[in-house]
Amino acid sequence: MELATASDRRRAHQALADVLTDQPERRAWHLGEAAVGPDETVAALLEEAARRRLRRGDALGAVTAMTRAAGLSPAPADESRRLAEAAYVGADSGGELEDASRLLAGARLVHPTTGRESLHAAAASAFLLINKDGDIATAYQLLVGAIEAGQHGYDACDPALIEALHLLVLLCWYGGDAKMWQPLTTFVNRLTPQPPELLWVITQTFGDPARTGPKALPRLAELIATVGDDPTRVVRIGTASVFPDRLADFRWATHRLVEQGRTGTAPVRRHLGALMHLGLDYFHLGRWNDAAQLAAEGLTLCRDHDYRFYAWYFQYIQAAVAGVQGDSHTSAALSEEIIRWALPRGAHGARYFACHARALAALGSNDYETAYQHASTLSEPGTIAPYVPIAMWGTMDLVEAAIRTGRDEQATAHTAAMRATNMAELSPRLELLVTASEALTTPGQAAVPLFEHALSLPGAEHRPFDTARVRLYYGERLRRSRATTEAREQLTQALEIFQRLGAKPWTTRTAAELRASGHTTPAAARPGPIALTAQELQIATLAATGLTNKQIGERLFLSHRTIGTHLYQIYPKLGIASRAALRDALSRLEAGDGG
Repeated sequence: MELATASDRRRAHQALADVLTDQPERRAWHLGEAAVGPDETVAALLEEAARRRLRRGDALGAVTAMTRAAGLSPAPADESRRLAEAAYVGADSGGELEDASRLLAGARLVHPTTGRESLHAAAASAFLLINKDGDIATAYQLLVGAIEAGQHGYDACDPALIEALHLLVLLCWYGGDAKMWQPLTTFVNRLTPQPPELLWVITQTFGDPARTGPKALPRLAELIATVGDDPTRVVRIGTASVFPDRLADFRWATHRLVEQGRTGTAPVRRHLGALMHLGLDYFHLGRWNDAAQLAAEGLTLCRDHDYRFYAWYFQYIQAAVAGVQGDSHTSAALSEEIIRWALPRGAHGARYFACHARALAALGSNDYETAYQHASTLSEPGTIAPYVPIAMWGTMDLVEAAIRTGRDEQATAHTAAMRATNMAELSPRLELLVTASEALTTPGQAAVPLFEHALSLPGAEHRPFDTARVRLYYGERLRRSRATTEAREQLTQALEIFQRLGAKPWTTRTAAELRASGHTTPAAARPGPIALTAQELQIATLAATGLTNKQIGERLFLSHRTIGTHLYQIYPKLGIASRAALRDALSRLEAGDGG
């Protein structure tokens, strides 16, 4: 083959294409290699091959095929359109943002109008903008403007339009502003003959699920039942499933996608999405160390592929885990990192997640005033903020914090607002939050059937932390009404769950309540050896290799000051006084000798 001329090679490719009629992707590729100049027929075949590869999860192969299709396009507008689509695929899925920027620049050079105004070009530009420290509002306006000016006729079969709308969903959610959703709703309602099923479901369950989510649940269940193995579909169904608590229903598909990402056989962006969803799933399931490890993996992936924008999501998981495990300093530091990053970019959705983590950590530390302030940022007392879906997760936090700071009226108003929405219909976990909040705000014996109903909801094993909290609240109420035996039963069960989860502050609080009931605290409830959190272990391990605080911070998307604070807390835990002793201390820890 090395001695063959260019003509010989083209004839060989043509011969191969002639016999591969039953393998359209390979045939298209050989036709492309056989082409001697622009050929729209072959370009169209390569474009379709690119889409097939993308559905299979081969994002880089899709970019290669689409780029070749662009090179064979006779019309500059078609060449520009295909380069723009290749840029979008590269940015959205492939993990090669520098190449995506180059392809987008090429699209604009070949045909300035198409390269600037096509929906794929607008979507790629918006994606690159937010990832390169641009603000959400600018990216949002760019994409909305392109959709409004497009010549798509709101055809629901137009792939560029549907991709642009999926990205617009995320931009609206990141923005955390109800007004941003209005154009999106208009666009989706105008689609003909009707919106694609997955896009419609996402708009109902991911935007304002407390009000619109329940009506989409039957259609979400059908999507989950037919999830398949297309990485984009798996992640988007996961997005639709986050707030209705349906991630566990197809955990196998998400886990498979994570494994494919680890072996390099799934697109980087989809790998990130799967890590996000699996981390959230594990957090609610009580697998906190697993959730923290997935978050650390996600941060490494963000760093290696320059997906800076998505780092906050994994920092939230780490902050939430640290907060419930009693490491309030780490949780606060991570949350502040998110807020400092989010505010100048208008990423208020990220800020709300940070506030949720701060509220959880403050509750565990018995700092109820701080918990109230952060929970109120998610949603003002007496209202469930529209288009801030994580406000549902913080509802019981706000009610408890309000009661413990003497704001009974605000607690009652918030409970009424919870019941006035449809959030209890979304999942048993959310129904538990609503019913338990009603119990907390109901005086006397009338609260008992509410507590009992909350604890009788199906699937308690899938929400151990929430269930244990409700048992603690119920036990506290029973003890104060002198139902000591019943109180001990609830408190003992709560204590066992908190111990198993490693929820140290909640274990301490429950053990104190048990002692107040006259019950001797089991030995297992007493504090044990101090262990490093997942993030502390990661920082300590990196520091032990000789990296500076600045270098560690760059890897973990934290400031060098935050790294210094962590190390200051890590040293006494390991029984050392300096960085030089880290390596030996970590070796002892790994060997099982905590010192």
